[in-house]
Amino acid sequence: MNRPARALTAAAPPVVAAAVGATAARNAPEIYARLDKPSWAPPAGVFGPVWSALYLLIGATGWRLAERPRRVATALHLVQLGLNASWTPLFFGAGRRRAALAVSIALDVTVAAEMAQLVRDGDRPAAALLAPYLAWCGFATALTASVGDPQPAGEDTAA
Repeated sequence: MNRPARALTAAAPPVVAAAVGATAARNAPEIYARLDKPSWAPPAGVFGPVWSALYLLIGATGWRLAERPRRVATALHLVQLGLNASWTPLFFGAGRRRAALAVSIALDVTVAAEMAQLVRDGDRPAAALLAPYLAWCGFATALTASVGDPQPAGEDTAA
């Protein structure tokens, strides 16, 4: 595969997933501020930089997959990005917290399966690129499971 085609193959899936998430996250800062969150929840400003870095790592994994295509690993890669893209519309757009939690758990399992497949395929570096993503997804799953419904806008949550 030539370099431009490889770059497109590597970059397009995470860019599409990020764009879907960003579109659905228009009101996320306001909703996140109103959620009943655990004390260990990060501030809203952390998510953008973390996801930017993770999408770069996901793209780098895609680059390696495009260099030497592997059907199972590539399928898992695309499935996990589809799950990734569906979480934000469910959680923030539709307010379907339980469905978002189910997607988050499926995402964790799929990323772990992709990493394991990459190791079986002899591409430990590609699997290692996904390790921070899996760690963040696990954290996000715990956070998703821990949040309560948002407080009504304008209500003092300290009372």
